[in-house]
Amino acid sequence: MRLLKFCQITTKIIFQFLAIVIAFSLMVASLPTLPVAASRLFDGLSNSQLVALQISPENTNTKSSNSFVTKAVNRVGLAVVRLDTERLVTRPISPFFDDPFFERFFGRDLPMQPPSKEVLKGQGSGFIIDSKGVILTNAHVVNKADKVTVTLNDGRQFIGEVKGTDEVTDLAVVEVKTKGENLPVADLGDSDSVQVGDWAIAVGNPLGFNNTVTLGIISTLKRPSSAVGIPDKRLDFIQTDAAINPGNSGGALLNETGEVIGINTAIRADATGIGFAIPINKAKEIKDVLVRGEQVPHPFVGIQMITLTPEIAKQNNSDRYSDFTLPEEQGVLVTNVLPGTPAEKAGIRRGDVIVEIDNQSIVSAEELQRKVEAVGVGYELQFKILRNGREKRLFVVTRQMIS
Repeated sequence: MRLLKFCQITTKIIFQFLAIVIAFSLMVASLPTLPVAASRLFDGLSNSQLVALQISPENTNTKSSNSFVTKAVNRVGLAVVRLDTERLVTRPISPFFDDPFFERFFGRDLPMQPPSKEVLKGQGSGFIIDSKGVILTNAHVVNKADKVTVTLNDGRQFIGEVKGTDEVTDLAVVEVKTKGENLPVADLGDSDSVQVGDWAIAVGNPLGFNNTVTLGIISTLKRPSSAVGIPDKRLDFIQTDAAINPGNSGGALLNETGEVIGINTAIRADATGIGFAIPINKAKEIKDVLVRGEQVPHPFVGIQMITLTPEIAKQNNSDRYSDFTLPEEQGVLVTNVLPGTPAEKAGIRRGDVIVEIDNQSIVSAEELQRKVEAVGVGYELQFKILRNGREKRLFVVTRQMIS
């Protein structure tokens, strides 16, 4: 009786196991076979063609995408180029060899070593603004370069010629001989229409990684170069949180439609999470001058200055060790007058407070700088200053800044 019951249970388990195996086999058989499907989809293509289809960057542009970033990059990406620079520098021989003691010790027969030569290599980005081969980039990328190699996104290479550089705005123009070849051109936008909070897309070759795209927003506008820590420049930067790293300098900063609104520039090593770009409208103003190889006009008066507020003046006046008493007004405090400059010639002194230029109130150092920049070289400006509690009017004629 027990044997019969055991056989019945065993038979039942076997049947259940077989049912599970059969069901699993039917389920697997009903799934689509990926290799077969792929072979039907790409029927007629060789293995090499299939590999090229998977890795070729051109095919990424043919895919439809709802991403505005993809559309923007596709619009201008081919016009962004990589710039490799070479500069030959000569290292002088050590002054140790010219020491009379060395000559007495070793004699005059010891052959002198010639100065050593070294090739310094650099890398940056740029973008084509004219199909004839005109490229816009940063001045610090190509300044003093003996050789500039331009590499396009499609792999084509050209030898570039630096047509002009302007260190004050950190802008430069490089030109290549196209020999009749068509070059892609970036569409230039209007940086004056940019607003805080707009999308910002940085395209370039940071750290040697070609054709890299980073995304952020416009953090602020008209950030003075003096506030960024580079007082030798005359720029009001576009600030963004899109990553701009070394090698990205000279690349394009795009808006959401793919128009260039700025030129990326990596200027501060400690600017983590902060990037700066030169407004494209500034480049529009001087690009033709740079193409012609001419000097960009930069008027100056020759003073070093800071913005003065009533609060700063009160703090200074409360210090018994202060060199002078300041008027508790809004204006610009002259901290130094450079020798041989228009300001010195006009009689401006350290400690003067500038409150007006040509009967217009001046409330900040940045505003004074913009006023001088706007009038041009050789223009006479009337300064209203406060000195020792008295008002004075002085006339200053602007002059071309010397780098």
